[in-house]
Amino acid sequence: MVRALLGDRPEITPVWFMRQAGRSLPEYRALRSRGTMLEACLDPALASEITMQPVRRHGVDAAIFFSDIIVPLALVGIDVEIAPGRGPVFSKPLRTAADIAATVAIDPALVVERGGAVADAVGRTTAMLADLSDERGEPIPLIGFAGAPFTLAAYLVEGGPSKDHMAARRLIHEDAPAWRDLTSWLAEVTGRFLALQIEAGASAGQLFDSWAGGLSPADYRSSVLPASVAALAHARSLPLPEGVDRLPLVHFGVGTGEILADMASADIDALGVDYRVPLDVARARIGRDLTLQGNLDPAMLYAPEPVRTAAVHEILTAGRAARAHVFNLGHGVPMDADPDAISAVVRTVHDWRAR
Repeated sequence: MVRALLGDRPEITPVWFMRQAGRSLPEYRALRSRGTMLEACLDPALASEITMQPVRRHGVDAAIFFSDIIVPLALVGIDVEIAPGRGPVFSKPLRTAADIAATVAIDPALVVERGGAVADAVGRTTAMLADLSDERGEPIPLIGFAGAPFTLAAYLVEGGPSKDHMAARRLIHEDAPAWRDLTSWLAEVTGRFLALQIEAGASAGQLFDSWAGGLSPADYRSSVLPASVAALAHARSLPLPEGVDRLPLVHFGVGTGEILADMASADIDALGVDYRVPLDVARARIGRDLTLQGNLDPAMLYAPEPVRTAAVHEILTAGRAARAHVFNLGHGVPMDADPDAISAVVRTVHDWRAR
């Protein structure tokens, strides 16, 4: 997995899934029968066990740390809950410039000062992963992740999920200085959260921008990309462990077909592509020889086996256009997906050989 992210194409394409930790697994639901999502994310024993569940069940080539993009906001003291069936809900949305000024006055360093449970969970997970290996006999890595500043800002100014992110898009144009202050602060907060996971032992990191696809390319370039670049810089600036030349970073967004080249301009090693753009088309658009990650439509998990297998083979073939390919879904695992179908995709990927 790590070699592929850095551009060395292995004979067997590595595979992992966004949102593989939890949701669709009955063993996850059994563990999560009590307490809130935030409590689970900040319980080291629980978070590490949930992270390991899909590795054991599906035989994927990487673990993705069980957490949530709003965890760093909770760590710095912002009142937020993850409402079942809805998502992050904030008790005090940032409606005015004064609201934003009060928020950005919070010290981003609190993420690290109060992030001991996160570091503990990463350490526990990497220790468990050390006892496992992939089909090539290589250690299974842990991927850390964080939410991109725009997605976090969209939640904060709206107070929760939104279909069109109008509050964030409005703020970009209505009060550009306040928007810059907010996203610069969020870059510090979420960047430190990603760096915390890597310092604790994660072997790679992914910046996840759920809502960037709702922006025009011009707005993305001028008002969003700089903060994402700054967030990634926190991970890139970390001292490397002995024997490691470069730590792989992945940039992923949903509905980002028109801004793939912009996302690829960050200091990254791999670009995640959602299910709307074929990988060979994405390679032509980005203009850089990066590793590509993706991008099976999650709806294909419900398709008959021959249809699903053909779709997997088509994506693996398109992925040959890039220097290397990490197979994934083009978004997260749906909550009601059949775990057996997920495992079958892993087997199909591992059994495939490019002609």
